[in-house]
Amino acid sequence: MSDAGMHAVQTRARPGNEGAPMSITNDVLTIAGNIGNDPISNETRAGKAVINFRVATSSGYFDQRTGAWVDGVTNWYAVSAFGNLAEHARASLHRGDPVIVVGRLRQKEWEANGRKGIDIEITADAIGHDLRRGTSAFVRRQRSDQAAAAAPSESPRADEPSAADQAAWAGAGLTPVGERAFSSDAEGAQEESAMTLA
Repeated sequence: MSDAGMHAVQTRARPGNEGAPMSITNDVLTIAGNIGNDPISNETRAGKAVINFRVATSSGYFDQRTGAWVDGVTNWYAVSAFGNLAEHARASLHRGDPVIVVGRLRQKEWEANGRKGIDIEITADAIGHDLRRGTSAFVRRQRSDQAAAAAPSESPRADEPSAADQAAWAGAGLTPVGERAFSSDAEGAQEESAMTLA
């Protein structure tokens, strides 16, 4: 592999399913590597989509003398995703794809056949193709008809003050005049304060 390694943690494959309960941490991990298997789609008991796949990262480097990439230690991560992320991953990811995964770290100790080890798993919060390695085309998820009907026909601008904000400003003796106000002088346009005294 070439430039796929980021934040590597050395692990080894688990020979059996025996082990202690999974330990979930608040640590957020970012890895870049290649998908090592065809992603496996499933559903939870509650009917929520879930997908599982493995990602291999490598700490390889480019040898200037030989003009070739030198493979380093390869680390394997089990990645799980749920809900919309799982559905989108199922439609987008394939074995061998270079990806970047951001998620929460989970560790599970195991013991089997007289051997012990630790599985490193990631519950993904975000997954995307590694655009250093190629191109990708984004297709926005379409909302259901029911959700579209329930949504307002026109959403307010993010920079418009709400009615509650306007009331609070009025009570403080301030008048909102928009996100920015500009005036012209001999030197040109100058930015003024977003709020002026009433």
